[in-house]
Amino acid sequence: MEPGAPMTKTFLLLQLDSEGAPYSEVAEVLEDLGFQAETEGYDFRYDWGRPAGVGESLEFADRIQEALRGMRVRFRIESTED
Repeated sequence: MEPGAPMTKTFLLLQLDSEGAPYSEVAEVLEDLGFQAETEGYDFRYDWGRPAGVGESLEFADRIQEALRGMRVRFRIESTED
């Protein structure tokens, strides 16, 4: 990786269902995937530490969906390069 190359970050915005899992349980699942709590307009952030391709991002989104299955959580995912 060349110096100054853009790093990929993935952000999640959650919508919880009052009949679903408690936020603390959802947060624990996401933290186990490597997410950190975010305060700038999103709920969680994942720092890849390197550039990530579209295919990798899609596979990661699949992992997130599987990890949250049954918790009655909707999420919006967005990846950017800084």
